[in-house]
Amino acid sequence: MTSAPPKARAIVVDRPQQHRLVSGPRPEPEPGEARVAVHAAGVCASDRELYDGTRAEGYVRYPVTPGHEWSGTVDAVGEGVDPGLVGRKTVAEGFRACLRCARCREGATSLCTSGYDETGFTQPGGFADWLVLPARLLHPLPDGADLRAAALLEPAAVVAAAVLAGAPRPGERVAVVGAGTLGLLTVQLLTASSPAELLVVDPRAQRGGLALTMGATLARTPEEMAKSADEVRDYDLVVETAGAPRTAHDACLLARRGGRVVLTGMFEPGAVGIDPVHLSVSQLTVRSVFGASSAAWSYAVRAFSAGLLDPAGLITHELPLERFGEAVGLVGSGDPGVGKVLLRP
Repeated sequence: MTSAPPKARAIVVDRPQQHRLVSGPRPEPEPGEARVAVHAAGVCASDRELYDGTRAEGYVRYPVTPGHEWSGTVDAVGEGVDPGLVGRKTVAEGFRACLRCARCREGATSLCTSGYDETGFTQPGGFADWLVLPARLLHPLPDGADLRAAALLEPAAVVAAAVLAGAPRPGERVAVVGAGTLGLLTVQLLTASSPAELLVVDPRAQRGGLALTMGATLARTPEEMAKSADEVRDYDLVVETAGAPRTAHDACLLARRGGRVVLTGMFEPGAVGIDPVHLSVSQLTVRSVFGASSAAWSYAVRAFSAGLLDPAGLITHELPLERFGEAVGLVGSGDPGVGKVLLRP
């Protein structure tokens, strides 16, 4: 007698502030798709925005299963997909780029002009037992990969996009504004470029101390920076990762004349703008990052596989799927002791 297929659980956010845990048939992959058994999924500030209803219009579609940061193992593939993927540990890109528009054809898949579509926001995400998605988005991992740590490869890919845009060179003076998940991952990748100095600025001394263990050479609070402003505004590259009201403005003030600034934080309306006079007179190069291209994903996965990137130290909480509400609360608590929160299906 054939046993019934296992039930699949998933978190569904029907509308802001309303979620439920549902159970139903395990999803089956269609042609060109793969099914992944989710090992772990990270909860980030974007998920909190989705839950609170503050995510920008057009960048979420309710009802939805959140979860854009995840890792797992391929356990089934659809027609036309390499069966050798079954059993492979994996992560996957979130953006569902069209691969046909001008931006996709030049390799900038995160700038796809066919409309925003992303796992965990407009398509079912990883806060579930299983996830089905296009197999072309998969980035298989080595057999010995730590899937717990690999759940952070999505923010690592965003960081990789920022580092590729900033093009750090050995011996440069580099600063990172913010010591959250993005900031600490940035520190790890920038350390691999052998900077002469790697400063981290964050109001939380505890997070600054953690940055020092991951490769930063100096950690200061904004108040400490203000007391010595004339001494420190001379960085070749500044990577902003916090998305706080003043951090884009302040990051530009840290850069030397002719320096480079990369903005990765998600800013909300009302953030302090960049001074156009300073921008022009100092001849700064300013880039922004939203999501990650396929190239950035490949870079992050290679760095992780080579041991240059170790996200495990950022994880502070691991909760079962049933405690989604508690996990979201932790992310929005403001507690400096809360780092990356994982859900474990």
